[in-house]
Amino acid sequence: MRKFLLLFLFFLQTINAQTVKISASETDATIVVNGQRVGQGNFKLNLDKKECYKVKVEKPGFLRYEATVCGKKAGPEAPKSLYFEMKKDDAEEASIKTDQANIDFEVEVNSDLDVTEAWKLTTQIVTDYFDAIEVSDKETSYLRTAWSVQSFQQNTIRTRLIIKLSKSNPLTFKVKLNSEYSGSNATSVKADEQFRDWDRILRKYKNVISDFSTRLTKK
Repeated sequence: MRKFLLLFLFFLQTINAQTVKISASETDATIVVNGQRVGQGNFKLNLDKKECYKVKVEKPGFLRYEATVCGKKAGPEAPKSLYFEMKKDDAEEASIKTDQANIDFEVEVNSDLDVTEAWKLTTQIVTDYFDAIEVSDKETSYLRTAWSVQSFQQNTIRTRLIIKLSKSNPLTFKVKLNSEYSGSNATSVKADEQFRDWDRILRKYKNVISDFSTRLTKK
């Protein structure tokens, strides 16, 4: 009789247990619950009735997804299932991974060009890619564009170009393409503390470094 009673109580606990089935359209997406990786593609989460759980689903190249589910006594009633239809990361689709971001590249200018001609050509190349030049000093051979900003669903990318004199003889410029990301949508371009170096560049800038190398050195 006692054994039957214990089995009956266990059965009651089982049918009263609250669970949430978590699944994603990407079967290899990582499922994270309260900071711990718990599965890939799908996971059955058992809820403590007094606790809330932060659920994240992520995969490189895709947008990140988050949700909070709670036990019966901790918050709104949790759904029986959570399904995430994952979409491609539009910032990554609009960019390429490269070793040209945030690095100084030296470009030795064709010896047939004098400083004035070289600077004029440099400015032309810059304006092929950027609308606004923030600083341009021919005497010191220093140029910096304003930040060009593009916002995506879960990211904000800002890009600028810096040109400075490396050597006078032979005339050599340093060219640097700054590429930074915030990890959030619609970040203000002035919020410097929210941006970090990005090892990618937007596709529209993919040829900027090579253009300097070919057009300034061409005989």
